[in-house]
Amino acid sequence: MANDDKNAGEGDAVTGREAAYDIQVELYAVLGHANVQVKQLLKLGRGAVVELDRKINEPIDLFVNKKLVGHGEVVVVEDRLGVTVTDMLKRQGG
Repeated sequence: MANDDKNAGEGDAVTGREAAYDIQVELYAVLGHANVQVKQLLKLGRGAVVELDRKINEPIDLFVNKKLVGHGEVVVVEDRLGVTVTDMLKRQGG
């Protein structure tokens, strides 16, 4: 009977893990940042360029639910932008 209890627990773990696969999270791809004063922000209009803190070949940051999880590169997929994942960060802690 103890083996049956042990096997039932393993099945529950697999079922629980699979249930988590359907949970939605927010993924952000951040190209860079810029600090601007409000007076500069109010002057922005069509055609204005805001310089970001990244160079052209630097990887972008990938966030899941506001937590940095990796890096990537911007790609064009048909008529949309996409991200190629180039690095996933190791999980910290247990």
